[in-house]
Amino acid sequence: QIPHLVVKKDGRRERFDREKVLSRLIKACQKRAVPVKTLELIADRVESMVQESPDREVPTVQVGEFLMERLRELDKVAFVRFASVYRDFKDVDQFMATLKGLLDSTRDTSDR
Repeated sequence: QIPHLVVKKDGRRERFDREKVLSRLIKACQKRAVPVKTLELIADRVESMVQESPDREVPTVQVGEFLMERLRELDKVAFVRFASVYRDFKDVDQFMATLKGLLDSTRDTSDR
């Protein structure tokens, strides 16, 4: 069986690791009211996304964005934690811009 791969930002390829995805989600949701079962379902969806990829390779950027979208819907604090590690902010301004975007999108949905 040919392994499914993720393509890292620097071009390296490595085998997709569902457990690695799940452990990162669990870490982001530490001390938050997010059931592990929900995180397992998200990891399953990412795994399906990778397995259904026609060329058997998915950029880690695509995986990360997918995970951030799910976390943003689930728990804002977990989203910020995950984004801060995943996006590897170079400075406070980048981080604050992401927080502002999160707050603005939260306001947009609560105004409806």
